[in-house]
Amino acid sequence: QVQLVESGGGLVQAGGSLTLSCAASRFIFTTNAMGWFRQAPGKQRELVAAITSGGRANYVNSVKGRFTISRDNAKNTVYLQMNSLKPEDTAVYYCNAVLSSDFSTPRYAYWGQGTQVTVSS
Repeated sequence: QVQLVESGGGLVQAGGSLTLSCAASRFIFTTNAMGWFRQAPGKQRELVAAITSGGRANYVNSVKGRFTISRDNAKNTVYLQMNSLKPEDTAVYYCNAVLSSDFSTPRYAYWGQGTQVTVSS
């Protein structure tokens, strides 16, 4: 069964930090690259960061140097440490497995509830 549960969002002032967590089903997590996506109102969902099963990470340019993606294989959990948050980071954040050949492509049609991140100016 596909299971993706995001948590850790909240309201934070610009310049603040949040850490998001994504708990995934074991069979999803262990053999897949994982990614964080976000969707702001009126905008397309976009990939923010991805990490392979081997720990190689990639980021969208707008978050480079501010966000760090990591994974804990023992806990079947992927994290997104977000520092120096900006109002434009405001969005609902989702996780999903992603294709190792194209990180922007989600592996599963199922999406979790997401977690809201709101950054005030």
